Amino acid sequence: MANLLRISKSVFHELYLIGATLYYWSLTATVLNPVAITLLLILGFQRYTKKPITGVVIADIFILANLFLVFALLSELSEFVVASRKYYVLLGVGSAFLGINLIIAFLMISKYMKAALV
Repeated sequence: MANLLRISKSVFHELYLIGATLYYWSLTATVLNPVAITLLLILGFQRYTKKPITGVVIADIFILANLFLVFALLSELSEFVVASRKYYVLLGVGSAFLGINLIIAFLMISKYMKAALV
């Protein structure tokens, strides 16, 4: 059990980002989404090679992408004239999803920075 927990802890960051990318891909409703396909290929490469430098670069890309999406969320929220139920749902779900993505990306940076320094 402890071995399984250790293994799952070591791959959680990449698996979460793969899941988040698949979720993003499902929301676009396009089969051939080049952004999602590229992200999945890069994450698959990272899962296979486990190189610290690519882990840091991937985490940086996800941080930048999610910061862009924070501004997109704020832009979308500014279009609401009155704070309705849809406004609060978008605010809650969007903030939670982007916040978790940013936390995971920062955890991934710290993981691979430690690996690079050792």
